[in-house]
Amino acid sequence: MLIRKLGSIARLSDEEQQAIACLPIAVRPLPAAQDIVREGDRPSQCCLILDGWVCRYQLLGEGKRQIFSFHIPGDIPDLQSLHLPVMDHSVSTVTKATVGFIPHEAMLELTATYPGIAAILWRDTLVDGAIFREWMVGMGRRTATQAIAHLFCEMYAKLEAVGLATNHRYKLPVTQADLGDALGLSNVHVNRVLRELRERNLITLQGGWLEILNWAELTKLSEFDPMYLHMGRRAA
Repeated sequence: MLIRKLGSIARLSDEEQQAIACLPIAVRPLPAAQDIVREGDRPSQCCLILDGWVCRYQLLGEGKRQIFSFHIPGDIPDLQSLHLPVMDHSVSTVTKATVGFIPHEAMLELTATYPGIAAILWRDTLVDGAIFREWMVGMGRRTATQAIAHLFCEMYAKLEAVGLATNHRYKLPVTQADLGDALGLSNVHVNRVLRELRERNLITLQGGWLEILNWAELTKLSEFDPMYLHMGRRAA
């Protein structure tokens, strides 16, 4: 999954792919809602998502949660721990997940030996920053309908780029509470927006699968422009 993810950003040579494949990795299955690393931790390894969905979040007063981002197979959501020794947020599974833990020493050796891989990881980190900015605009200036529609478009573009979505349909395993925590909305408000999007024949959401029925109209409604994802070799 890491080779597929990095390969969607830039071309990897056979030697670079082999180096990634030889990384030492400890694979662990994890249940849903399981913290992988917590705010304040000093991790010595990075986590690579092999299956399932993961989120980054912080807990606020009275236990309120703010989700910063959702992550899919191929992502390394705590890559910053390579250079920032203390975690300033937590990383948790959203669904059942399979996670691979790669020692920092191995990642640092990989990036030192293969500067092309280091450049791709740096680019991926910069894209994370672009996604944070887009989410900030969404929570600050978009309507609830626009914000949810925009998130649906973003996740499709990311999943399609690594071969996990096609024909504007993908597995969406997050709950209404997760969407609310990501976009600063109540469960009631999220439910109302989902009903509106269905009634406008823009989406169907059934059995955990989201299908975008009218991609052009949904992107127009949400003002979704995939430029900020900097998809590289793959068009959104």
